[in-house]
Amino acid sequence: MSDNKQIAKEILEAVGGNDNIISAAHCATRLRLMIKDKEKIDQEKVENISKVKGAFFNSGQYQIILGTGTVNRIYEEVIKLGVSGRTKSEQSSEAAKSGNAFQRAVRTFGDVFVPIIPALVATGLFMGLRGLVMQEQILALFGLSPDNISDNFILFTQVLTDTAFVFLPALVAWSTFRVFGGTPLIGLVLGLMLVSPSLPNAWSVAGGDVEPIRFFGFIPVVGYQGSILPAFIAGIIGAKLEQNIRKRVPEVLDLILTPFLTLLIMITLALFVIGPVFHIAEEYILDATVFLLSLPFGLSGLIIGTINQVIVVTGVHHIFNMLEIQLLEQFKNNPYNAIITCSIAAQGGAALAVGLKTKAAKLKALSLSSSLSAFLGITEPAIFGVNLRYGKPFIMGLIGGGVGGFLASILGLKATGMAITVIPGTLLYLNGQIIPYIFINLVAIGTAFILTWLFGFSDKMLADNKR
Repeated sequence: MSDNKQIAKEILEAVGGNDNIISAAHCATRLRLMIKDKEKIDQEKVENISKVKGAFFNSGQYQIILGTGTVNRIYEEVIKLGVSGRTKSEQSSEAAKSGNAFQRAVRTFGDVFVPIIPALVATGLFMGLRGLVMQEQILALFGLSPDNISDNFILFTQVLTDTAFVFLPALVAWSTFRVFGGTPLIGLVLGLMLVSPSLPNAWSVAGGDVEPIRFFGFIPVVGYQGSILPAFIAGIIGAKLEQNIRKRVPEVLDLILTPFLTLLIMITLALFVIGPVFHIAEEYILDATVFLLSLPFGLSGLIIGTINQVIVVTGVHHIFNMLEIQLLEQFKNNPYNAIITCSIAAQGGAALAVGLKTKAAKLKALSLSSSLSAFLGITEPAIFGVNLRYGKPFIMGLIGGGVGGFLASILGLKATGMAITVIPGTLLYLNGQIIPYIFINLVAIGTAFILTWLFGFSDKMLADNKR
């Protein structure tokens, strides 16, 4: 096994030495370096270092793909060698000024919604498990039927599956305040106010069982259970408002007046202006998403499955988190997940073909480990370390993703959650969909594998790639 300390030294040397590094951080799979002078980086030397699966610039950072677990150890060695350490969020702040306005906006969008995803992943798994245990075939194994399930057990499962969505505005407002420089706890309280039991429940209003409260005779006021945009916009404005109030309030009164004025002004704006306006906008976005996913003849799956990993390469894929959350909140299912799962699995299939076909030991090891990573839902090692480097395997992966996505749409597969895909994603399809889910993934992998084996890669590319 290669020595992590030696690998850290080689990385520092290849990127221009300690003096060329502003700071280092890491995420689940990548070492993230803020670099002073890009020209000093020896890209080929970096990519030839043991355990490195690819390297590229993204979001103002030089990101070196090392893989889960490995990145933690090498980051520790890099810090021991004198490089300044940062948390991922601190370094993201340092890089925030890089890129164009759209890239910065998408990056901020991701910073808000990514921390919420673990709670929604857990909720999706709870939905999947409930779907599994409530199937008649499963209950029959224990001599039960759906009629034998007690109301108390149903209530227990509802607590597990509904809580995150009922209080979704609180999660969104908390995270938005955190990202935009406000006090997260004030954001949390503002979000909770939007779902106060004193307000008419949004789902009851939508079902026609309850009427909204009408202020001044024309402004409809309801709770915002499950809503995203009203809480997001209120969070942005609220965080900036809090900062401005804090600058103007005497320090001795800051603890009392700042949260009081922030919450008073913001809940007024949120209920009477922001909520009604952006709830309508949210509905239009959801309608557009549903329209795309409802295209006939599997077109939605074909289109999304083909282009998804191109979007991942650009780094703006986090913008779709909100759409998945909306689908889950509104319909309790997520057809988007099944489609993008195929695009991820296909990139793994292409990398697997490269790994089995090549005679180069380093590329074989890199490709096989990267394909496994893709089958666990993380495609960056396969994309940046193998498929994009040689071009054609990436294209064959896109074709495989389109074919698999097409089948996912034709079969009408719908996940119970989001954010986990391929092998871990099986947990989102335990409600009677597991067989077709496995089938579409195997088709996506097989298509990409065969095309890459036949047309997408040969060892001759190794020599061409070095020129």
